[in-house]
Amino acid sequence: MFTVIFMCLWLSLGDSMADSIETLFTHKGVDKGDDVTLPCKYEASATANNYLHWYRQYPKSNTEFLLYIYQSGDPKSETPPRMSAKVKDKQVDLIISSAAVSDSGLYYCALAPTVTGNPAALYKNCGTVLLYSRQFC
Repeated sequence: MFTVIFMCLWLSLGDSMADSIETLFTHKGVDKGDDVTLPCKYEASATANNYLHWYRQYPKSNTEFLLYIYQSGDPKSETPPRMSAKVKDKQVDLIISSAAVSDSGLYYCALAPTVTGNPAALYKNCGTVLLYSRQFC
């Protein structure tokens, strides 16, 4: 049996007080096969339809794009197997079905305006979630 333990850290890299995104928990433990919800709460301009992104990074690897969804809830990208996103009440959740050791990594939620065309704006406000697994005897 193993347990996948989810820990999260909040990271704000921007100077904007109007737009922000942050994770909603400090740690969470789940068993193999459990469904996992990684939530991020965001604040964004009511007139903009921003992209809400999820990324993953494995140790000593590049960051991997997982998916993005409009803040209206419309999915705008294909999702990896066992992953989906949901937006409700200014919260974007990454849902991982049937957690596995291969899901371990560093997860980022990020907020980006759809009109700027500036990739640097993507990391303006982001939250990170650290996932790792542990074998217990």
